[in-house]
Amino acid sequence: MPFLWVLVLLFLALFLKSAKWKRVSLATAVAILLVFSNPFLANEVWRAWEVDATPVAEVANHEIAVILSGVTGYREDMPDRIHTHKGADRFLHPLQLYRLGKVKRLLISGGSGYVTGNAVPEAEQIEKILLMAGVAEEDIITEANSRNTRENALNTAALLKDYPDWQQPLLVTSAFHMRRSRACFEKVGLQPIIYSTDFYSTPRRFTPDETIIPNVGAFEKWHLLIHEVTGFIVYKILGYC
Repeated sequence: MPFLWVLVLLFLALFLKSAKWKRVSLATAVAILLVFSNPFLANEVWRAWEVDATPVAEVANHEIAVILSGVTGYREDMPDRIHTHKGADRFLHPLQLYRLGKVKRLLISGGSGYVTGNAVPEAEQIEKILLMAGVAEEDIITEANSRNTRENALNTAALLKDYPDWQQPLLVTSAFHMRRSRACFEKVGLQPIIYSTDFYSTPRRFTPDETIIPNVGAFEKWHLLIHEVTGFIVYKILGYC
């Protein structure tokens, strides 16, 4: 988290005995603040990392779309409803494709991300939403055991192994998550066609608030991006993708 780096450097500037290193720590903290709070720089990096969208009109017909979860939450104090996060486009956009007849079936992959406690698996929560939206129950397949992207790929491949026509599924996830997801699915022998959703990048704008005025929201974007890039590198090292 870049903001945490700033705090550490400020503490160092406060407690270090060396005047030289105090100045270095303070200058570095200010530099990080300026760079990582700049919305234009953050947006440019996001534009470079995210996988581009595919126009709906260019999507071919598919037997099945695989939806990766990670977009719902569970609240023990409000268990009578489904709570979604920003990434709800992961299931809303394939719902649109289903309605247009471009996708025949929807496979939802994702268990519970909770380390402790009992939460409803994300695949089951998303299934409830799709059923309420009018998707036929026989057109929904749930895989509710995966806890990460590698397991999404492994468990999906296991479900699809007996269906030769389903070996080239439409893979749907957030644009920032697509690089790692596609690589994981290819690693297990599938040939996914990608369909990016949930974009964090925006078209370039050269107004002052988008180019030079610091924005605290840019820090959050950097945190998510650094987390994803790190995950991609770790997966590469471990041979998961």
